[in-house]
Amino acid sequence: MIVACALSATGQSRPVTIFLAGDSTMAAKAPDKKPETGWGEMLESRFKPGTVKVDNRAMNGRSTTSFIAEGRWKALIESVSKDDYVFIQFGHNDQKKDKPGVYAPPEQYRANLANFVKDVKEKGANPVLLTSIARRRYEGGKVVPTHGDYPGFVREVAEELNVPLIDLERASDMLLARVGEEGSKRIYLHLKPGENPNYPKGIEDNTHLSTYGAGIIADLAIDAIRELRLRNLAKNIVYR
Repeated sequence: MIVACALSATGQSRPVTIFLAGDSTMAAKAPDKKPETGWGEMLESRFKPGTVKVDNRAMNGRSTTSFIAEGRWKALIESVSKDDYVFIQFGHNDQKKDKPGVYAPPEQYRANLANFVKDVKEKGANPVLLTSIARRRYEGGKVVPTHGDYPGFVREVAEELNVPLIDLERASDMLLARVGEEGSKRIYLHLKPGENPNYPKGIEDNTHLSTYGAGIIADLAIDAIRELRLRNLAKNIVYR
């Protein structure tokens, strides 16, 4: 489900910047981690050249809690200008009770998201909340949710504060159900021994994305941007 927030198109004299605040599934990857790819790396190419700039501040292992504590949110919001967008996607790490530095209890998580939205609006910019992408987990051939109640909290905050929601969890759940347990390996970081010099022993990672998978998830985000008719973004989409 996508919570719509239709905005009328206006002219633009400069590229619109989309700031990305999130975790490793969104973040840019170092060369020695490739072909692991964050879907945020693929987003800018889905727009007409020169119309949209993506400033990817997402970082591996971060939650709303650690993103704030490390000063990353403060630095991001100080860079935001009027009419820019801030896409906010946390949850993978917020739910980790065994990691005090990143864990965000439900009420704190909701409060952090609400404060992010408030800060963005105070800059005259546009907050967009995103649920976490699905992990690749199947039981009996069916996709099993792994994020607990956290995606629901994002949906609730988006509705309460009347901000756009890109529900990547549901969209990626549907994708995984469609392509199946074997076909979905291509979306995530699955490599055989010797297949890539960065992973000589191979890897089976069901959280992080391959380059192909990052492109697919970016396309799901673009589908939502189009459906939401986000001002100065939807009109500049060139993705097929």
